Amino acid sequence: MYAKAPRRIVASKTGAGMAFYLILAFFGVLAGVTTLLFGFGGGFVVVPLLYQGLLATHPPGSPEATAAMHIAVATSTCVMMVSAGLATRRRAHLLQWRWLWPLAGYIALGALLGAALAVRAPGGLLRAAFLVYLGITIGDCLLRKGFLNGGQGRPLGVAATAGTGIGIGAIASFLGVGGSVMTVPLMRRRGLDMASSSAMANPLSLPVAVVGTLAYVLLAWRQGGPVGPWHAGYVDLRAFAVLTLSAYAGIRLSAPLAGRIPDRLHARIYVGLLMLVFVVMALR
Repeated sequence: MYAKAPRRIVASKTGAGMAFYLILAFFGVLAGVTTLLFGFGGGFVVVPLLYQGLLATHPPGSPEATAAMHIAVATSTCVMMVSAGLATRRRAHLLQWRWLWPLAGYIALGALLGAALAVRAPGGLLRAAFLVYLGITIGDCLLRKGFLNGGQGRPLGVAATAGTGIGIGAIASFLGVGGSVMTVPLMRRRGLDMASSSAMANPLSLPVAVVGTLAYVLLAWRQGGPVGPWHAGYVDLRAFAVLTLSAYAGIRLSAPLAGRIPDRLHARIYVGLLMLVFVVMALR
């Protein structure tokens, strides 16, 4: 009689795990859509989803629950390597190549700093920083001129490019969000329309994704190895596989809409998505 109880427990855990990965697949498609149309890189979908899912499917005090925010951020940067690369290829015709370098190099430098700080920071601090930065970005987009209606074209100076790039890389890698919340408003206020601004966010997310992923894997090993099976450092490999495949499907599905959304509506939807993510994370 008592031998059946463990089977029920295992079945319950297995069922919860399957449901979690099905939910991941659904939101992975959404991540692909937001990557292509808004340059999000998937971080704004993946980080809160994985964070909540890990807490829901692992008991308190387990390695996965304790490191939930670190796993969410690390896996997000790994997914961004693929999704941002695919989106960059699809929207290459909208890129302003003269603005990508040396900004991308400075972003990579900042990403090293951000990842090193994030691995050493408590999970609660990462979550709080994520919310604070989202709130600042939303307020900036709504209250300061130049985002909803676009700004006048003006390139960044040398010092501004270095400072901005390092800041973007550090913050984005620390939070695992790809930097689109900084690069899209930046490009928007430099005179680009939303289609071009969101397209530029994807190649500028790649340095964060590559550097951040490598840093999270290596730094986690230095702190005692991976969290558990099917992990590379803090990267959840099963979640990565599900999210990457479903994000690719989302990119394919949303391709017909790319460049066809009216500019002001595109900007408003972008801010609305930021608000939605803020609410989801704040309520957790």
